[in-house]
Amino acid sequence: MYLPTSRARTFFLGVSLGFVAQLLLLPQASAVEFVIVGPRAIGMGGAGVATTTDALATYWNPAALAMSKEVDVKIHFSAQGVDRLGIRDTLKDIDAIDFTDTSAANQAELQALLDKLNGASISLLAAGGLYAKGYSGRHAFGVNISDVATGGLFTPVPFTAGVSGPDLVITGELQGDLLEARQIGVSFATSVLDNTIAIGVTGKIIQGAAYSNPIAVANAKDKFNFTADLGKANISTEVGVDVGAVYRPVDWFRVGVVAKDLNEPTFNTPSGGKFKLAPQVRAGLAVNPHESLTIAFDGDLTANKTLVPGVKSRVLGLGVETVLMKFISLRLGALKNVKDSDTDITPTAGFGLSLFALHFDAGGGYDFDEGQALVGFSLAMEF
Repeated sequence: MYLPTSRARTFFLGVSLGFVAQLLLLPQASAVEFVIVGPRAIGMGGAGVATTTDALATYWNPAALAMSKEVDVKIHFSAQGVDRLGIRDTLKDIDAIDFTDTSAANQAELQALLDKLNGASISLLAAGGLYAKGYSGRHAFGVNISDVATGGLFTPVPFTAGVSGPDLVITGELQGDLLEARQIGVSFATSVLDNTIAIGVTGKIIQGAAYSNPIAVANAKDKFNFTADLGKANISTEVGVDVGAVYRPVDWFRVGVVAKDLNEPTFNTPSGGKFKLAPQVRAGLAVNPHESLTIAFDGDLTANKTLVPGVKSRVLGLGVETVLMKFISLRLGALKNVKDSDTDITPTAGFGLSLFALHFDAGGGYDFDEGQALVGFSLAMEF
């Protein structure tokens, strides 16, 4: 493997810093937020556009499939939750209220808890599925059968506490919105100019399961239950198109960009609204100063809408991975949604174990101030 000279390292460090600066200054557009898929990317702070060359590249960047000659099959699950202003703990405290006690003090205690809910929200993201990759010469192909879900729980109007008959009652409801993008994706990529440039495309058939329902917080006979109260989904089918590119001028430096859902697949909700997978663009870079060390940065080039009104997502992430004895990988990273002032920097970590053709990876992260959590697991066979 070619290792960089000091002058080359300085040059590409300058390119990298300029690239990061451009991410921070580019104009923004609206889109559904980018879901971090896979434990390796989670452990590296959400960086995957330039680093993911295995089967998960069918999601992250189809062009990257052509950056490595390998065949692999991967099963994975990952999830992320962001609890802004402590909504989970507040709901538990409301469930503990004695709604048969209509005293002024108990009503005031309930109203104080409801005031904590007003303006609070939760974002939910998850992904899982089966991914496979193969290659033929300078061409590569992949397929995935997966489910990528985004959701939100928020307060559309302020809650108030009152008395009706012998019980305390709550005026107002939470709103629960969720979109599952159940998809079959087929990817193709090819490289040119001695494998320095790769381009790729993914075509997807997407079955959208759209949930949108008011959810009661609590009353004397019914405790809060998000799963049971979310309601039935409205099912519709659309197609989606992702495109990507990777530039690798030398073995140890890569820049990638992916544009997802260029044709804006749109799904009807049970309440008559629409959830749109508007185009989203994400870029990343990866540097390998040593064959066992990877440093990666990713950033959304679009400020993406979420299913929580007023909350946008533009996530920047930085991560590092080191490989020990060729079968143990250790990862550290951090990510931040720079468009959400109610979240802080979230540190992440992960590891991978390889035993012959079998690979296991795990990753996670947690923001102790606002309760943002990520977790992911995968099992793969690589040939």
